[in-house]
Amino acid sequence: MVDHIGLNVQDLAASIRFYEAALAPLGHELGSHDDTYAGLGPKGAPALWLYAARGAQGVQGPGMHIAFRAPDHQAVDAFYQAGLKAGAKDNGGPGPRPDYSPTYYAAFLIDPDGNNVEAVCP
Repeated sequence: MVDHIGLNVQDLAASIRFYEAALAPLGHELGSHDDTYAGLGPKGAPALWLYAARGAQGVQGPGMHIAFRAPDHQAVDAFYQAGLKAGAKDNGGPGPRPDYSPTYYAAFLIDPDGNNVEAVCP
């Protein structure tokens, strides 16, 4: 259903560091980029686009929730650990979420712009 997502970010370099580290265990990499934007996703098919925000420095919106599918529990765990090392804030460590579904396993991080980023193995 969704082809790609674009996020305006306050510090493009910090966001690239976070997303590149956190998404690597899920098989995503940094693709096209310059000093105003970056695209991340599967090799040759970026689907998450980060854009350097213009104006309103330091002002954050309510934040978004973005969930990335992981191939297994180990990838969810690695996403979480890599994201924390890249400066994200914990928003729910790796583990089962039986209130979502009996097999739902996920971890949640807050990115540099206050977005809730999830890796999930449903």
